[in-house]
Amino acid sequence: MTISKVLYRTGATAQGGRSGKVCSDDGELNLDLAAPPELGGDGGVGTNPEQLFAAGYAACFQSALLAVAEGYGVDLSRCAVRVDIEIGPTGRGGMGLGVEIGLADPESDAAELTRLASRAHRLCPYSRAVEGNVEVRLTVQGAPAQLG
Repeated sequence: MTISKVLYRTGATAQGGRSGKVCSDDGELNLDLAAPPELGGDGGVGTNPEQLFAAGYAACFQSALLAVAEGYGVDLSRCAVRVDIEIGPTGRGGMGLGVEIGLADPESDAAELTRLASRAHRLCPYSRAVEGNVEVRLTVQGAPAQLG
């Protein structure tokens, strides 16, 4: 997939890999990295690439969900979006990722929230980027749901 017009571009530089540092070009993001023990690290103070990916995906997906909901006249301003990222061996050599998107909104109907999430999944740039490469699962109100 190619984009027809660049609306925004940013970058970040990592040094030291999973136990180093990462900094955005503008300096707003400047973090120490620490590999978790599960991945052979010492579990020191710092974040890791999976946490950063989860945070970015959650924010991006929620923006897509809010845009879709607004188009249908539905208020999802209280809906929490949680993204969990899993990493592990693929069984075919190398490591792979898994994603679980969880939506919680006590004021929304689960079926409607699932429909809106499916539309947001087709709109969200992160979802589109991982399509066909990463298993993405959905939970709504704590129960597994199907992305359509």
